[in-house]
Amino acid sequence: MNLLLLAGTGEARELARALDRAGVPAVASLAGATRHPKPLAIPTRVGGFGDAQGFADYLRAEKISHVLDATHPFASRMSLRSAEVCAGMSVDYAQVLRPAWEPEAGDRWEMIAREDDAAEYIAEDATVFLATGRQTLEGFRNLEGRRLILRQIDPPTAPFPWEGGEFLIGRPPFSVEDEVSVFTRLGVDWLIVKNAGGVASRSKLDAARQLGLSVAMIARPAQPDARKFETVEAAMDWVRRHG
Repeated sequence: MNLLLLAGTGEARELARALDRAGVPAVASLAGATRHPKPLAIPTRVGGFGDAQGFADYLRAEKISHVLDATHPFASRMSLRSAEVCAGMSVDYAQVLRPAWEPEAGDRWEMIAREDDAAEYIAEDATVFLATGRQTLEGFRNLEGRRLILRQIDPPTAPFPWEGGEFLIGRPPFSVEDEVSVFTRLGVDWLIVKNAGGVASRSKLDAARQLGLSVAMIARPAQPDARKFETVEAAMDWVRRHG
């Protein structure tokens, strides 16, 4: 086995440690969206593959036999491409996909299909907390006029692109208490959140429930029709069976 771990999530970090402990020949790949990512436990390349041909060339050159995709659920374009390329090259592919969040009693969610649908629900005088990453910002341009607060890991390299917006710098994880404090201090009325799933980033939703805040929940995009695991343990069982 020579495994490529497509990383960028907490699960990928756990998998890197597990692969290292198990002595599995593996390399991780990060897309490079975060300027200073925390190091992983296995050798890591940073930067995209360019396109499907670039990915195929890498798999061939490095003699990759298995690809374990632990990218973000919203990195679906990368996942779809990776699964397709692997299928065409007879490289074993599996996706680690955490379960989506489901609303609980007391949640005030509006389910939306894409970013620009949020404007249908959010009043023009609202303070809106964007927990969707800086890459999504352009999709919220029709919210101009509201007070927008975008949280991101890295300091911004340019001012907020339109009036009434601001950046908030913070590196997860955040506790429920952290989120309650931030939302209260900023006077947040609405959260806009991608349905990433998982326990680690659920704290903002628990805080919103405590405070009675509304949430615009962006549905997940389509995922590959491929082998899927919901947990690191299940993925490692697959690795051990094929090792």
